Amino acid sequence: MPENNSQHKVSRIYQVIRSAIRGDEYDYTTIDLRKAVILLAIPMMLELVLESVFAIVDIYFVNRIGVHAVSIVGLTESVITIVFSVGIGLSAAATAMVSRRVGEKNYDEAAHAGAQSIVLAIITSVVLGVPGFIFAGSILRLMGAEPAAIAEGLPYARIMLGSNVVIILLFLINGIFRGAGNPSIAMKSLWIGNLFNIVLDPLLIFGIGFFPHLGIKGAAIATTTGRAIGVLYQCYHLWKSTGVLKMKRSHFTPDIAIIRGLVKIASPATFQFIIASASWIFLASMVASYGSEASAGYQTAIRLVVFFILPAWGMSNAVATLVGQHLGAKLPERAEQSVKITAWYNVAFMTVVTVIFLFFSRPLVQIFIPAAEVVQTDYAVLALQIISSGYIFYGAGMVITQAFNGAGDTRTPTWVYFFGFWVFQVPFAYMIHKYTGIGIAGIFIAVPVAETLMSVAVFLLFRTGKWKTVKV
Repeated sequence: MPENNSQHKVSRIYQVIRSAIRGDEYDYTTIDLRKAVILLAIPMMLELVLESVFAIVDIYFVNRIGVHAVSIVGLTESVITIVFSVGIGLSAAATAMVSRRVGEKNYDEAAHAGAQSIVLAIITSVVLGVPGFIFAGSILRLMGAEPAAIAEGLPYARIMLGSNVVIILLFLINGIFRGAGNPSIAMKSLWIGNLFNIVLDPLLIFGIGFFPHLGIKGAAIATTTGRAIGVLYQCYHLWKSTGVLKMKRSHFTPDIAIIRGLVKIASPATFQFIIASASWIFLASMVASYGSEASAGYQTAIRLVVFFILPAWGMSNAVATLVGQHLGAKLPERAEQSVKITAWYNVAFMTVVTVIFLFFSRPLVQIFIPAAEVVQTDYAVLALQIISSGYIFYGAGMVITQAFNGAGDTRTPTWVYFFGFWVFQVPFAYMIHKYTGIGIAGIFIAVPVAETLMSVAVFLLFRTGKWKTVKV
């Protein structure tokens, strides 16, 4: 009898996982909450697992070019995180508005809100892309890149900054699908885009077969092409009207009232992530002052951090959908319970990641850095071990942050981020590495200390329950 029960549980778990990947539709406001969390979290985690593979593949091949190439890719990615911030901010607004309308069972308005967010995203990407392309060299100089590194990597920076539209749309449209409770399409769009990048990276960087040898420029073309293909896949499903969203051409006619509502939510959400991203830019600039080897080691470590952090963000994204839909359905207590369940799951995941980074960081780093680059390896190991020490707190903090965003209260976590990153982390990192004997380790120490303090802050604010009353 116990064996039959065990087999039944395994079969039931398998069916849930299969259903999640397949993209079956559910009313998440009525089914068991643990099942709802798993159904949403699995495709969202798998979506961002492959996005993290995207970053790892790039750094693996770019490390074969040289330290200048790694430094430029890392510094450019630090600036690109501002574009990511805009995409994530718009995505948060789209998820909040679409999920709230879906929770109210107002599907036409959900599709209309999604279409208006796409219009807003395209306008925003043009505003960012043109100056990014023109001033790429100046941006790299401000970041502290060495002249030889700029000479080698300028084409990479121009392509990445100028083609930001594919980044923003990839984030934004996935936010629409997540808000509608269909994260499977979001997952598959990133799978397709990343697989193309993985294939194109070595072909274009090293000139394999009839492909030209483009070096670091090839990495930019491969990445942009992969993301563009992912966006085309998303657009196909929007046009096909998969799931509850039935988009029509009329939905894309600019609606000032809806756009204003999206901007109201997206602005603080964007600043929320710009605040975080800009602080990372300053940290990267501080690390770059120790030379290209330190910068390259740090950037490799950050890619590994991203590889493990993104799946945790995927799980956190499930909360944004659940909170939005439950508040739309007038079920605030179920919304709060979904946050608690997901937070425990994420803490367990981040605990495993912490153990991996503390005890296995060197063999991980040596996969990506050539054996001869001993100094670069040492910097990467040091960064990984120190930064990972705050992961357990961060696991809970990111879930609660996404709960605020899903409720449409993007202002609260934005203020927490402002004080946590700019009033504390950046000054603390500067002071400790500049005026103590700790050196570069002081920059790394500032990260887990700040993340822990911010996680405690969002937890205390979440306990007040004010997020349940936000109107979207």
